[in-house]
Amino acid sequence: MIEMALFFAASCYGLALILDLWRIAQGPTSADRILALDTMVINVIALLVLYGIWRGTAIYFEAAMLIAMVGFVSTVAYCRYLLRGNIIE
Repeated sequence: MIEMALFFAASCYGLALILDLWRIAQGPTSADRILALDTMVINVIALLVLYGIWRGTAIYFEAAMLIAMVGFVSTVAYCRYLLRGNIIE
């Protein structure tokens, strides 16, 4: 039963990733593209956690934490670049 729930959740997050790609390609403004990239990072984290539950190992949870940190820093850096024109002053 847990395998079916994991498959359903992974399918939903996979569909969300496809919709994020569509928003990145179609987004009318840069803010929409930034939000789509941030949402894509969150969806990848969720997929890694689901895969870690399915495999029964903890290494995927650590990978999800690393991707979360990198995703946060990259979102902040990209927003700062759009607002000020440079990242490091």
